[in-house]
Amino acid sequence: MRYFLELSYNGKAYHGWQIQPNAITVQEVLDKGLSLVLRTPISTMGAGRTDAGVHALQMYAHFDTDVVFDADVLKYKLNSYLPEDIVIHSVFKVHPEAHTRFDALSRAYIYRIAVSKNAFNNDQTYYLKPQLDVDKLKAASKILLEYKDFQCFSKSNTDVKTYYCDIMQADWEIVGDELQFTIKANRFLRNMVRAIVGTLINIGVGKLDVSDMHTIIQSKSRSEAGFSVPARALYLSEIIYPESIYLNE
Repeated sequence: MRYFLELSYNGKAYHGWQIQPNAITVQEVLDKGLSLVLRTPISTMGAGRTDAGVHALQMYAHFDTDVVFDADVLKYKLNSYLPEDIVIHSVFKVHPEAHTRFDALSRAYIYRIAVSKNAFNNDQTYYLKPQLDVDKLKAASKILLEYKDFQCFSKSNTDVKTYYCDIMQADWEIVGDELQFTIKANRFLRNMVRAIVGTLINIGVGKLDVSDMHTIIQSKSRSEAGFSVPARALYLSEIIYPESIYLNE
């Protein structure tokens, strides 16, 4: 049987999601927990590969097993075993061909910028001293919806076959003493969100004009885009799947 597992995690202590040879990752810790609880080797497949230090408010992983278990009991045992910075929210059966990565219809990220100094949120936000022009941020973000090729925001030397992404949402809102950027797309390139936010910040502080976003995207050059903002303020926030993957029992 194939199962989906919904989880969240604080990425501070991990070198990203995907298993690495010489660094601790979320996937490695999760696989060890599942293998221990189910008493059989388990290997998961995640919905994406968050970078080192990036958090997930919602992540999905799937795994296959013939072991019979109660989903609520497995959730309880996993949460008892796993460290405090990884939380299991649900476990459920899906169709055998369902895939957390390839079946996702959309993914959304939130980037949190603190606009005032706070002694207690340094690990969760990016504190920016210069004041940002929110109207310019919003105007430049709308330009993203006009394009599909985002090579300029992709990490160099990546092995992707295409730089095309369908961005469905890109906007800013003020939440308390934070500016939060939400972006939703069918897929994201490596480092894409952090490069987009860095570019938007340059526009927001007046280093670039709003219209420069067109030139940057059309250049297809990473060197033309802005800096990569810190990973600690980036959150994978939502993943949507078609109803057809679920088993009605």
